[in-house]
Amino acid sequence: MPEPLLRKPDWLKIRIPSGKAYVKVKEIVERHKLHTICTSGQCPNMAECWGLGTATFMILGDICTRSCKFCATKTGKPDPVDPDEPRNLAESVSLMGLKHCVITSVDRDDLPDLGAGHWAETIRAVKAVNPHTTIETLIPDFQGKPELIQKVIDAGPEVISHNLETVRRITPQVRSAAKYDRSLQVLRQIAASGITAKSGIMAGLGETEAEVLETMDDLLAAGCTVMTIGQYLQPTRDHLPVADYVHPGVFEKWEKIGLEKGFRFVESKPLVRSSYHAEKHVL
Repeated sequence: MPEPLLRKPDWLKIRIPSGKAYVKVKEIVERHKLHTICTSGQCPNMAECWGLGTATFMILGDICTRSCKFCATKTGKPDPVDPDEPRNLAESVSLMGLKHCVITSVDRDDLPDLGAGHWAETIRAVKAVNPHTTIETLIPDFQGKPELIQKVIDAGPEVISHNLETVRRITPQVRSAAKYDRSLQVLRQIAASGITAKSGIMAGLGETEAEVLETMDDLLAAGCTVMTIGQYLQPTRDHLPVADYVHPGVFEKWEKIGLEKGFRFVESKPLVRSSYHAEKHVL
């Protein structure tokens, strides 16, 4: 029998999506056949962000070639890449009137360039149609291939984020193919380019506070200047169980420590996700 689920504390209650702005974003996303990590990733902030007229777009389809034990995104054989996606996304950003756009993607290990070319095309399309909109990209590791990571860098987003997801010790249990040190190398390349490097981890997977602080040090050493920390929430019983629900006071303490260590921004709260308050992270 599966282990009984931990009961969620009151501070993890999520508001039900509603409001005119939420409906507008939903209609634009559906009309242009776009995917968002807000829905695919079951983000707890969807009501807040969509209600404010913002969304995190997910390109390259909604089926991932990897099967990480924490992620709610579907896994399997992806559909062919939609050649109209860059244009549709650029037009949607314009219709929403976004000042800041966040783009992420599934892993596409099935493609010869792992999706890097499509990434670059999408960024350039959004910039061409929306020259005053800043862009954050939350990218996969592209198997650590520098020439593919460089394609995203050369497209010129203002922020490039790549998540460690968890501490070094737990990484093999949580991520199906990505490696802790490979991800640090991805961030190191981003930071060396002069673009803001950002990363995030989940808490509540069995990590210790010492490991969280060690991860902060590793990120800073790689040149990462923005970090997010949020509570892991088990999407289904087939995913990793929650080891513990971290108290909001601990998240506040980690935010203070991170800033003292040298991060420019630290977003650390139970419901924080990678793109939460992303517009603040652009200088």
